[in-house]
Amino acid sequence: MILTNLHVVYGAQRIQVTFMDGLEAEAAITGVQAENDLAVLQAQKIPDDLSAATLRSTADLASGDQVLAVGFPFGIGPSASAGIVSGLKREFKSPEGGRQLTNLIQFDAAANPGNSGGPLVTMDGEVVGIVTAILNPTKASTFLGIGFAVPIENAASAAGMPPF
Repeated sequence: MILTNLHVVYGAQRIQVTFMDGLEAEAAITGVQAENDLAVLQAQKIPDDLSAATLRSTADLASGDQVLAVGFPFGIGPSASAGIVSGLKREFKSPEGGRQLTNLIQFDAAANPGNSGGPLVTMDGEVVGIVTAILNPTKASTFLGIGFAVPIENAASAAGMPPF
């Protein structure tokens, strides 16, 4: 299973995932949780040595905890940017007014277009959220310092996994 944002794959005629070893595979959407902008994908093939990500409850996550936003911003390659958790249980309304997300993790690690659907991880490499949005009051599609992630408990429930 691959967790990502629904807005990343919504309306796609074809979904292809690329793994770190270069393997490319077709994938299909097997689950959706629209209220949290989440989609679950199933790849047709996976690398033989693929390790599952370790998920960590956000129950003890606190403002000031260090995190990494992992993604593929602007299509230039995989990246990770460091920051801290700035707040919990935040709300975000998309600039188009199309969606209202609640119970989000606010963070200040740089996130830009292409980070959506990537993991928000602790410094121990444990996934605590799925990066879903950046607050940007300007027309520029660049990071201004406030990003949001859906807590991993929501993402796990979208995949049919019990919360911690």
